[in-house]
Amino acid sequence: MAKAALKKEKWTLSFDSSLKRAVINEAGKKGVYPVNFLEEMVREKLNPYGYTDVKDSVAHVKAIRKKSKEVSVKAFLDEIKKWQKSGS
Repeated sequence: MAKAALKKEKWTLSFDSSLKRAVINEAGKKGVYPVNFLEEMVREKLNPYGYTDVKDSVAHVKAIRKKSKEVSVKAFLDEIKKWQKSGS
């Protein structure tokens, strides 16, 4: 079943001028409109799963692998044991 197109609402937000400039600069660096940059930031912050809105899956997997290389096997196993004991 195809997803229905999201209906976007228009909002008016008041921003601190220094924050506005920072948002515009970062959006320019990424090559997107400022509103798209803000939407992306909100999705990243509020997304409970963290991977469902990944834009670049290759970069995401590389980042995960890099993080996992930094953690020793013993620390990883200790983290799993702690998680098991917590009952989660």
